[in-house]
Amino acid sequence: MADFSFFMPTRIIYGAGSIKAEAESLELGKKALIVTGRKSAKASGALDDVLAALSTDYVIFDQVENNPGVDTTVRGGKLARDSGCDFVIAIGGGSPLDAAKAIAVLAVNDVEPLTLYTDGWSNKALPIAAVPTTAGTGSEVTQYAVLTIDEEETKKGLRGPDLFPTTAFLDPKYTQSLPLDVTVDTAVDALSHLVEGYLSNRASPMSDLTAAEGLKIWGQCRTQLEQGNLTDFVRERLLLASCLGGITIAQTGTTLVHALGYPLTYFYHVPHGRANGLLMGQYLQFTHKVAPDRVNQVLTFLGLNSVDGFVHLMDRLLGHYLDELDVPSHKVEEYAAKAMKTNNIANSMGEPTAVQLAKIMEKSIIR
Repeated sequence: MADFSFFMPTRIIYGAGSIKAEAESLELGKKALIVTGRKSAKASGALDDVLAALSTDYVIFDQVENNPGVDTTVRGGKLARDSGCDFVIAIGGGSPLDAAKAIAVLAVNDVEPLTLYTDGWSNKALPIAAVPTTAGTGSEVTQYAVLTIDEEETKKGLRGPDLFPTTAFLDPKYTQSLPLDVTVDTAVDALSHLVEGYLSNRASPMSDLTAAEGLKIWGQCRTQLEQGNLTDFVRERLLLASCLGGITIAQTGTTLVHALGYPLTYFYHVPHGRANGLLMGQYLQFTHKVAPDRVNQVLTFLGLNSVDGFVHLMDRLLGHYLDELDVPSHKVEEYAAKAMKTNNIANSMGEPTAVQLAKIMEKSIIR
């Protein structure tokens, strides 16, 4: 196997009451910009805990929408500059966490945001403390910030080592207010990171360790997810699996699943994790032909006996949403062609072609 590297600089503080217990690790400067969505930070109790723990000044930016666009990050960056903020606290699911990372860059780099994708940035992003309120994206431990780019009609990720949060506070109680559908969607997002990371061409012995442990933990929760039996134990395990998924893809990147899922989110407003889940069964069918041992190991970690068993699991969790999804057949080839232009394809085993991507998508979502 080729040489590899493993870089994960984020300090992870896991457990109930972690913010109160480690309040000094929350304060990364003299004035915070607190970045949230419109509801989840308050509903989960995370915002109240952060405000109670802070002894520094702060400003709240609570305008992050689902699948945030670059305009939102520009407004947040300007507010941080104008207010003299020198660190960021991100509270929420993947959208607020990803937006906060871009805001941390734009707070100290007054440039057009789209140039960040082509030219990078000169000044190091403000330090970030991340407080996830969903168990899905793992953004609290990655160097990625995925934003919606209307000019390209897709979602697209920024990346840089300074986008790793300095500290991540993982308190399972913040996920307890999530409804069942959001819990399932985000849990499947975490699963996709673990599966894709284990099956990535960039996988290494180190990333295999985090992916394997995450898959085993996720597998302990699959029956309860199907039953809607969301106990405190399940919430705790899913949050840990999500974090391990983030650590994994920080090393391996993601695969064709993400590339094909983005059009479903952009054009049809399918939540990101759900989009990935709808595609994952056929992805495993494809990958099993070229890397059967790796795929079989994934199934073993999850406690499943076959790829068909995985397909049926995703169908039980998400299949009913296909009745609401109306993707014209003639669009599938267009989305596949767009996916071929992403970096995700190089990470995918089997050197998939546009024709194969179209078949994966068609078999997944068109009935």
